[in-house]
Amino acid sequence: MGWFPQEALNEGVRKREVFGWAMYDFANSGYTTVVLTAVFNAYFVGVVARGASWATLAWTLCIAVSSAITMVTVPALGAHADLRAAKKRVLGWTTAGCVAATLALAWCGEGDVALAAVAVVVSNVFYSYGEALNAAFLPELARREAIGRVSGWGWSFGYFGGMLSLGLSLGYVLWAQQQGQPATQFVPVTMLITAAVYAVASLATFALLKERALACAAPAGASPPAGGVRAALSRLLQTGRDARRYRDFAWLLACGTAYQAGIAVVIALAAVYAEQALGFEQTQTMALVFAVNIASAAGAFLFGYWQDKAGHKLALSTTLVGWIAMTLMAFVATTPGLFWAAAVLAGLCMGSSQSAGRALTGLLAPAERLAEFFGLWTFATRLAAIIGPLTYGLVTWLTAGNHRLAILSTAVFFIAGLVLLRPVDLQRGMRAARH
Repeated sequence: MGWFPQEALNEGVRKREVFGWAMYDFANSGYTTVVLTAVFNAYFVGVVARGASWATLAWTLCIAVSSAITMVTVPALGAHADLRAAKKRVLGWTTAGCVAATLALAWCGEGDVALAAVAVVVSNVFYSYGEALNAAFLPELARREAIGRVSGWGWSFGYFGGMLSLGLSLGYVLWAQQQGQPATQFVPVTMLITAAVYAVASLATFALLKERALACAAPAGASPPAGGVRAALSRLLQTGRDARRYRDFAWLLACGTAYQAGIAVVIALAAVYAEQALGFEQTQTMALVFAVNIASAAGAFLFGYWQDKAGHKLALSTTLVGWIAMTLMAFVATTPGLFWAAAVLAGLCMGSSQSAGRALTGLLAPAERLAEFFGLWTFATRLAAIIGPLTYGLVTWLTAGNHRLAILSTAVFFIAGLVLLRPVDLQRGMRAARH
C-alpha cells in the first residue's frame, strides 16, 4: 500500500497528476511564508512605514482590504470557472497576477507606503483566487474516504515550497548583512526570489493537472454558456436560495470564519509579535518561521491519515484545542524558548487545521459546483483575514502597543470555532451534496 496508494485516488487519476496539483501548494506557499509571515510584514511596519504608531494597523488594513475584495469577487469567479470548465485557465491568470504584484514589492523602500499597500493588496487578492481554484481540484482527484490524506499531501508538500523560498531568502539576507547592506537592499531581493519560485514551480501544475469539470461546459461544437459574469452571479444566487439544503456547509463556513481569523493573525503578525514583544532580530524571526514550516508539513501530512480514520469533525476539534493552548503559551512567554515551543505547536496545528478545512469543504461540495463552493470557503477565510488581523491591530492601537493582550484576544476565535463546529452533521451534509 505505502504512504501514497493509488487506491486513494479516483478512477483515471494518476499519481503524477496529484504531484502536479500539490506543486501549486509548493509554489504559492513561498508567498505567504516570505511576504505575509516572515519578511515583508515586519519590513512594512519597521522600514516602509518607518515604525510609526499606526504602522501595524496600516499593515492589517492592507490585509483587510485585499480580503474584502476577494470576498466580494471569488464566489462569482468560482461559479464562472465551473460554468466554463475553466478552473485551470483562470488559475493561470491569477498566478501571473500574484507573481507580478510580488515583483512590484521589490521596488518598495522607506516611505513608499502607497506603492507597498497597493502591491500587497493586489498580490494577496490573486493569491487567494489561486488558492481557491487549486483547492477545487481536490474532490476530482481523491476518493471521499481518502480526501483527508490527499489534502494533507498537498498542504505538507506546500510547506516545503515555503521553506525553499524562505531558505533561499534567509541565505541571501545573512550574506547581505555580512556585507553591511541595510534592509532596504536585501529585502527587495527576497521578493524577487519568492516571485521566481512561485512562477517556476507552478509550471508543473499547468503541465500535469487536467481540467475534468465538464458537466457545466458547452457541448462540443456549441457556443460557451452565455451571460459571463451575469450567469455566474445567477448561479451563486441560486446557491444562496438553497442555503437551507446546504446548512451543514453553512455551519462549516461559520466555523471556518472563526478559527481562520485566529490563523490569519498568526500568518500576518507572528513576525511582528516576535520582534515587538520579544525583541527578535529579523534573522531569528526567519529561522523561527522556518521551524514552523517544518512542523506544519509534518502536521498536515500525518494528520491527514489520522483525520480519515478518526473522523474529520473530531480531528478539526483537536487542532482547535491545540490553537487555544498555543495562544496561551505565546501570551505568557517572556523568553525565546517558550515562544519557540508555542510556534512549533502553531505549526503542527496550522498544517492540520488548514488541511482539515479543505477536506471538509471537498466532502460537502456538490460535484458540479466545486469551484463555486471552494470560492465560498475562500469567502469565509478572507472574511476571517479581515476580522482577525484587524482585531489584533485595534487591540495594539487601543492598548498603546500591547502585543501580549492582542495575541491573547486571538484565543476567542478558536473557542468560537469549536462552538460553531458542533452543529455540523457530515453525513447529512454529504447526502445534500449528492442530490
